[in-house]
Formats: sequence, structure tokens, C-alpha cells
Amino acid sequence: MKKIILPFLLFVGLSVFAQGKFTEGVIVMQQKMTSSNEQINAQLAMMGEMKTTSFIKGNKSRSELSNQMSGDVTTIFDGDKKEMILMMDNPLTGKKYMQKGTEPSKEELEALSVTKTNETKEILGYKCDKYEFTINQNGAEVKGFLFATNQIVTSSQASSQYGDKVKGFPLYTEMDVNQMGMDMKMIMEVTEIKKESVSDDKFDMTVPEAYEKVDNIPGM
Repeated sequence: MKKIILPFLLFVGLSVFAQGKFTEGVIVMQQKMTSSNEQINAQLAMMGEMKTTSFIKGNKSRSELSNQMSGDVTTIFDGDKKEMILMMDNPLTGKKYMQKGTEPSKEELEALSVTKTNETKEILGYKCDKYEFTINQNGAEVKGFLFATNQIVTSSQASSQYGDKVKGFPLYTEMDVNQMGMDMKMIMEVTEIKKESVSDDKFDMTVPEAYEKVDNIPGM
């Protein structure tokens, strides 16, 4: 998937049974990208900190990412309506937005192979199952694994991109990307989960007038 291929800890706490189902609150995820190629590494370093803050409420989610290279990126998911909107305010390309469905396309799912393993791990107090996956699409090969928990119930970009092949919300994802001779390792790691009330205003899908609608946003 393009959004995976291009651009996305452990805490000893309460047991998974004490945590209960997570249906509303805030999830913070750190993203790191490295390469064995020094030039690519230098470009990745220019991106600075990659931290995504996601607001969750039932089957709705809002994810916010901001850094000097990407600008401000906001993604709002509505799992009930199966709609998604992505807004990007980039210093070079300006303000753009894109609307699409939340379900992966047939081509994306055919390019994705997922195997659930018997390995489990506790992350931030949540029991997670390990999945291994391979993606072959657009001349790129991605191999990796993730740990997902079914104790976090929501619809988001992080969970929906695997369709129904992964059960739950990924708390840790590690992938190796090889595209046109370029190699890159990507790690996406949830570092904080907070149960708290989230305002419905966070999930308003009304686009500000200053944004221009496009069919595709490069790298997304």
C-alpha cells in the first residue's frame, strides 16, 4: 500500500484484564525511519520528529502529524460511514485534501499477505498478538511484523489498512522496505495510551474553505 510503502515502549503496568476495552481517549505513536544508504539517512534526518497523536471515540478516529517536511497532516476516519478525509497543509504544495473510503482496494489486499503467529507480547498493559506480513506492490517489497491488541476498539488508518487480516489495533509495527534498490526500515511504536473524554468536534469532516480537493496526495 502506498501509505505504508512511502510516507508508517514496553511498560510494565496493569494486566490486560484490568485495562478492559479501550473505546475513547488518546493514542500517541512515534515513527522512525532509517536506511543503510547515507544520503537517504540524511534526508530522513531532515524530517525531524515523527509523532502522530490519535483521538479515538468509538468507531471514529482523528490522527494528527506535524513536522517541518510534511507540514500538518490530519486524517479523520468514520468507521460507521466507512469514510475518510485527509488534509495536508504543506509549506511547498499548499493546502490540499482528499476524500476516500476506509476499506483497502481489491488490489491492495491481493498485494498483502498476513500470517498470525502464536507469539504474544504485553505492550503498555495490553496483550498483543504478533502478525507477520509481506506486501508486493508498485515495484516495492515490504516485509515486516506487528503486534496488535483487540482491546482497543476503533476504526483508524493504522488498523483498516490490513483489512480483516489483522484483528485489533497495532501498537508496534516494524517493516523493511525495498524499492528500486533503496532500502529503508520503518518502526511505528505506540508510546502512550490515555483513556479520557474526547469532544465530538474532533471528528467533524467539514473541510475549511482554504483547502483544494485533489484525487491523490503523493506519498499517502
